[in-house]
Amino acid sequence: MTSPAHFEDLGIIPDRYGMPVAAFRYYPQDELLYIQWYGNLTAEAVILAAKAELAAHKEHRISLILNDKTEATGDWTEAMSWLEFEWLPLAMEAGLRAFAYIFSPDLRNLYISQEFVEHVSHLLPAQLFYDAAAARRWLLHQHRAAS
Repeated sequence: MTSPAHFEDLGIIPDRYGMPVAAFRYYPQDELLYIQWYGNLTAEAVILAAKAELAAHKEHRISLILNDKTEATGDWTEAMSWLEFEWLPLAMEAGLRAFAYIFSPDLRNLYISQEFVEHVSHLLPAQLFYDAAAARRWLLHQHRAAS
């Protein structure tokens, strides 16, 4: 996501083989965490990155997540229940207020992403997008509306 706004690079989350799974960038003025996903994602990799995201809440005020899967493929269906029933309540308790999701070009990933957003959108604003600029605008609107 290209933005003139100041951000803090929170690093790259590697899988157990040392390959990048996700890169985290934090935009403090917007309380936004941008997550760029990489590679062929598995449930294990998604849960690993989600746990790292929860740890980031301890150091940063994160109200918004922009989840960008444009560089990722894979089937992470097995992580769905954990994300919905473990990660989401903890993230919301830590301050998460809205979640934007940029589609992966991979069809399997696209269907899982749609299912995930459907499952969580009854608990907090969540929306699917095709580009980062639109997703960011929507998130910032959610943030202003909640303030």
